[in-house]
Amino acid sequence: MSEYQYYEFQALDRPLDETDRKALRALSSRARITATSFTNSYEWGDFKGDPVNLMERWFDLHLYLANWGTHRLIFRFPKQLIDRRRLDNFLRKVDCAELKVSGENLILDILREEQEPEDDWDDGSGWLAALTPLRADVLGGDLRLFYMLWLTAVEDNAIQADATEPLPGISPMTGALDTFARFFGIDQDLVAAASERSGGMPAEETLTSDTARRLVAGLPDREKTRLLTRLVQGDPYVASDLRALVRGCLASGTSAGHPIVTLRTAGELRSRARAIHQARKRKEDERLAAERKRRAAEQERARHIRLNAILRRGESVWAEIEAVIERRNASGYDKAVSLLLDLKTIADEHGTAEDFGHRLRVVRERHARKERFIERLRVLG
Repeated sequence: MSEYQYYEFQALDRPLDETDRKALRALSSRARITATSFTNSYEWGDFKGDPVNLMERWFDLHLYLANWGTHRLIFRFPKQLIDRRRLDNFLRKVDCAELKVSGENLILDILREEQEPEDDWDDGSGWLAALTPLRADVLGGDLRLFYMLWLTAVEDNAIQADATEPLPGISPMTGALDTFARFFGIDQDLVAAASERSGGMPAEETLTSDTARRLVAGLPDREKTRLLTRLVQGDPYVASDLRALVRGCLASGTSAGHPIVTLRTAGELRSRARAIHQARKRKEDERLAAERKRRAAEQERARHIRLNAILRRGESVWAEIEAVIERRNASGYDKAVSLLLDLKTIADEHGTAEDFGHRLRVVRERHARKERFIERLRVLG
């Protein structure tokens, strides 16, 4: 397949009605369209629609993958829940991402070219489902997605060595963050260095039902009334807003009494990433060396078993050699030479090389006119 493109859109906050689906059908007669999604792939031609326009009108997430290495991911966020000014510290030097206002929304468009293809064929399906939780995380106040984008600028050397990281780190890593790093090919050692420290987000396991109940009960009555009123009015973002409040309370509670963490510089992260890379490479080299040693031991055991079996057969081996030579075909000649090589090894190990040499000369003279066989005998010296 010389060309392949995959498009997938997801509508999370508002399902598509019949009018929406008809408008989308006009863009593609073969796309799979549901009340919450639009999916299509192309092995020739191109999608007639503009992905950004579709995002502005209907969708909250879009993923694009081309087999020549282009990867794209677009988010739509309600701007009332996002502090755009806070994001400038993350995105100022990031070339692969653009954040723009579209009505009541913010559109985050991430595009990286020339990504290394996966070892196995990748049709694009499955990526967006794994990346979808990132949107809810951002709406819930988790900005580690933007730290990951900042890391792409660190990787591209667009960040000065003395520039400090925008968060203390990105630990604990989530499956969605890990998928994001793999989808965009972000340097795994930089990600590992960044994830050695916490990004200020509590681990999911710490937010138990009892903890959430306690934190919600502790909210001011005015805040509870405001959230409930929005819920009654059908505001789809109440859950995200409440989650951000609860996670903020949990983070501030767990950080009480702990020393302030000094932010690392881009230079320190790069240095740490190099150290992680060297340790990873050393470990991989040790693994490969152990694997080679294991295979060599297995081959030696197999060789020992094979030679002992040949030794026990005695004269019947020479009879088999004559028989396979008389087949007068390549497989027979190869089999004969293989047996002769084993017999030569046995002779060298048991001090009978002179007798073996004599018998080999007899075989060679008897079959001197079989040129292809004689040619193969040269491996015996």
